[in-house]
This record gives sequence, C-alpha cells and structure tokens, in this order.
Amino acid sequence: MSAPIAEPNRETALRQLHRFIARAGTRYAKSRNFDFGPDRRANVSMLSPYLRHRLLLEEEVLRTALQRHSLGAASKFVQEVFWRSYYKGWLEQRPAVWADYRRSLAGMLNDLESCADVRKRYERAVAGNTGLDCFDAWANELQSTGYLHNHARMWFASIWVFTLELPWQLGADFFYRHLLDGDPASNTLSWRWVSGLHTPGKTYLATAANIAKFTDNRFHPEGLATHAPAPKMPDVYPLEHLPASQSLEASERFGLFITEEDCFPESILGTDAPAAIMGAVATRMRSPLPISDFAEKFANGAVSDALERSSRIFAVNGELTDSLDWGDTLLEWAKAHDLKTIATAHAPVGPVAELLAEAADKLAQHGIRLLQLRRPYDSLVWPHARRGFFKLKDQIPALIERLGNDPVPAAITKKAG
Repeated sequence: MSAPIAEPNRETALRQLHRFIARAGTRYAKSRNFDFGPDRRANVSMLSPYLRHRLLLEEEVLRTALQRHSLGAASKFVQEVFWRSYYKGWLEQRPAVWADYRRSLAGMLNDLESCADVRKRYERAVAGNTGLDCFDAWANELQSTGYLHNHARMWFASIWVFTLELPWQLGADFFYRHLLDGDPASNTLSWRWVSGLHTPGKTYLATAANIAKFTDNRFHPEGLATHAPAPKMPDVYPLEHLPASQSLEASERFGLFITEEDCFPESILGTDAPAAIMGAVATRMRSPLPISDFAEKFANGAVSDALERSSRIFAVNGELTDSLDWGDTLLEWAKAHDLKTIATAHAPVGPVAELLAEAADKLAQHGIRLLQLRRPYDSLVWPHARRGFFKLKDQIPALIERLGNDPVPAAITKKAG
C-alpha cells in the first residue's frame, strides 16, 4: 500500500483541486462520510495535506468550488474547509490547550515504561494487533500511507479512548506522527472532541452499525464500547486575544523565511522582492517519538517546492537548512545578507510557532526583527472561532462575500506569470 499523495508541490495540489471540484456539490454531500478503503477515495477531495501546508489556500479552494456550484449545493464541502480554519482560530485563542497536551503527553510517554498493562494495550493498538479488524486495518493504513478518511479518524479515536481505554493524548500523538496533514489544531482538538473535552459533555461513540454502513460493509466489528462517558470536570481555558497583525514597511530590505506552515509565501508579500530566502522544516518537533517518513518527506517536499518557486519568482537564490536551532541559524544568515528584518508567514500554535518565538527573542538581541505576516483570511475568520463551530458556520455566507474572488494579490500573480 503506497501513499495516496506522492507529490508535495503546488502544481500537484492545483491538479487535484481541479480534478475533484466537479464532485464538490451534492455528490460530495451524499458520499463524503463513506470510507470505501484506500483504493477508492474519489468521494473525498484528498486536499487536506496541501491545505495543511498551504500549498493551496483556503480562499482558492472556496472560490473554485463556488465558481462551479452554488453555496447551497456545495455547503458541506465549504463547511469542511471552514472546520479547519475554525480549529486553528480556536486554538490560537486558547494556546494553553496545546501546552497542556504537550506536557501531559510527555508524562504519559514516561509512564508507559512503568505501567505494563497500558504499555501492552498501547503497543497492540499502534501495531494494529488488537483483534478489532477495522481498527487494525486503519492503524496499518495510517502507517502505510500517511492518510485516513475523516470518518475513520473519528471511529479510530473513539475506539482508542472508549473501547481500548487508552489516553487520548497518546492517540493524538500517534496520528500527529504519521498524518501527512498532521496539524496541531485539527488533530489535537478533534481528539479532544471525541473524548468529550472540546464540547463539554459531548463525546463520540463509534458503533458497529455505523461502521458497517459507512465502510460499505467492509467491517462488522464486535466488542466495541457501548457507552462513552464524558469527563466529569473538563478544564476551562480562558480566551486570549489574537496577536496583532504585523506588516512589512514599504521598500524595506528583508529576508524571506519559509516554513512548513505556509508554502505559498510569494502570495503574502508586497511587490518588493526579498534580498535572501531560506527554508526550514520542523516536522521532527511533532513528538518525542519518531516521525513517519511519509510525514517528514511531505513537509520537506512542500518547503523545497516553496523555496524553489519563490527563488525563481523573485530571482533570489534560496537555501534550505536542516537545523532546528533557528535563532543562531537565522542570526548568521541575517548577518551574511545584511538583513535587519526577516519576514515569514504567521505560524499558528504548534512547534513551528514555538521555534519562531525562540528565534525572535535571539534576533531581537541583535537588533533584527522577525515579522510574522498573518493572512487576511485568518484575520477575517479566526475571530469567529471563539466558541463552537456553529457560531462560525452562521457567518459563512458573509465571510465568503468579504473574501472576494481573487485570493492572490495581483502584483504577485503578474510577477509569477
């Protein structure tokens, strides 16, 4: 079984978008919940790895869908695009959720060494050796392809938590280490939602009947949990303000730093070209445990594609670093190119944001600014992600109207052409 998404570049992303878009209307609404297996994925878009690394922009996907379908016909597909934005905005305004997840995960990984029963159940689960045919198939598919259907992710998480009685944090880490579209917000909050932590009192219970129906009778599991108790006292996290947007000054000399969080950087810059370009990948920081080759190669490929594309567009030689000491690396790079400003796309809560924060402190000590440029799409959508998704859902028509028809600045489009 090979990875279903082999080419992590913008050209392939655009081809996949246009290959799928005719099915983004009522056909998608009727069939999207079916997991027909790894060889039958035409009912879903397969765009999530490209959106996660922003080889594609959400605005582009929405615009393309609504050029072909009415908002009513494409409502389910449009909502799926906004779900990703919702999770990012929600976590951006509650970063303590991510910090708590990382702390608790570290403790649980240490505890596996001393708790033989949990370690045994955990090892069977990640090895796809539980005896539950559907769960074991999904565990193997995840590790063999870097992908799982969204409905299968929900079933898997529910079985992990309520049938196998394993901590959700260990399951979230398992997904995050292997998914091509592994994302701090979508992954962490989806696991919390299944477990009854995201929407207090609401858990998700996988049932044999539902699995049989939506896998086209490929699986008929026995022995699943029959109830999914909600945590008695879920933590409450205070809402924090979104950080202020940053921007480049007109005609300012700057360097462009590309990360896996945004691999379409030329679309956020003004008309002035960067004086230097560097790319870096932080996929290794997803977990204390090894990251899958699929996930690492996809992120590396995405950044390399962005680096090559930006270097060509702006006629500036780019370089890729494999260092995770971004502070010293960027400082040395800035000095070599006489930079007082480094611009990068805004990184939402997660490992990249943490590395950038450390680098910004180091650079500031030497009088160098690290600017994180937040996309107007994020500034528009994220403020509506303070509570549940349906608060955002109600705003979708108005948000789409405000997004307009062209997500890429005309100056960059002209230059890129």
